[in-house]
Amino acid sequence: MNATTKFAGFTLGLAAVFGIALATGAVLGPEPTDAPAHDTHATGPATDGGPGAEELPGGLLVTSDGYTLSLDTTQTTAGPNAPLRFRILDQQGAPVTRYVRSHDKDLHLIVVRRDMAAFQHVHPVLDGSGTWSVPLDLTRAGDYRVFADFTPEGGEDLTLGADLRVAGAYDPRPLPVATSAATVNGYTVTLDGAVTPGRSSTVTLSVSKDGKPVTDLQPYLGAYGHLVALRAADLAYLHVHPEGHPGDGVTPAGPGITFSVTAPSAGDYRLFLDFQHEGVVRTAEFTLSVPSGAQTAAPTGPGATPEPGHGH
Repeated sequence: MNATTKFAGFTLGLAAVFGIALATGAVLGPEPTDAPAHDTHATGPATDGGPGAEELPGGLLVTSDGYTLSLDTTQTTAGPNAPLRFRILDQQGAPVTRYVRSHDKDLHLIVVRRDMAAFQHVHPVLDGSGTWSVPLDLTRAGDYRVFADFTPEGGEDLTLGADLRVAGAYDPRPLPVATSAATVNGYTVTLDGAVTPGRSSTVTLSVSKDGKPVTDLQPYLGAYGHLVALRAADLAYLHVHPEGHPGDGVTPAGPGITFSVTAPSAGDYRLFLDFQHEGVVRTAEFTLSVPSGAQTAAPTGPGATPEPGHGH
């Protein structure tokens, strides 16, 4: 038998074997896998790992769950009254015009420079065409992240993020050191609590003025304080919820304001607390270092005094 005849016979034999295998597979069906079912408790977009993958923090994506944050311009010039216009687009590219009110507003806009040396929490105005507009204080040039925090009618809570470049002389600043107290316009705010990555943690921010506790805080956005937390490495926008409600007969009007914070990972975070007293809204700023294990919010920076028994 020559080589050609041998090869032809071998090929026919392989075809017969594979034919039997395919027929057997069709009868028995595919081999079961151990792939987990989709996690129906997820509240946000998954990572590229697909269904069941770890949930991404808010604000990292410009498009999520079929909605897109579309800025009219992604570059502007430094100035104290820079106009910003944007739209939230649905899956068909149409502007969203109906929202579910949350914390007294249809949409919360957070604008922060990427080194977090400039922060604003504002509430733009929506026109009939679905365009939001608001003036911003962009006196300090640099690269900014714009966060739109909203709930579309018929949808889930969502935070989208987009970049905005502000032309001018840029003075990047290092992240401030972690401290347990911040001062703003004569007020002192102290931070206390334990933060564990990947879990809902409770922190309390207490307000005092001239050394005396403030016990007559005024409601702001449906609570005695509004807290924004951002991961320093990538400006991930964290889920933060105040505990209690003004006027519920249980929640005191200060000095402490308690929040549930979910830090997705260890690392440095920047916290911005808006609170209202005597008719004026003020913002206290903190840097919080979250280690890989449980740790008190009180850090080890200059002037900080860790409480005994806390930290690992």
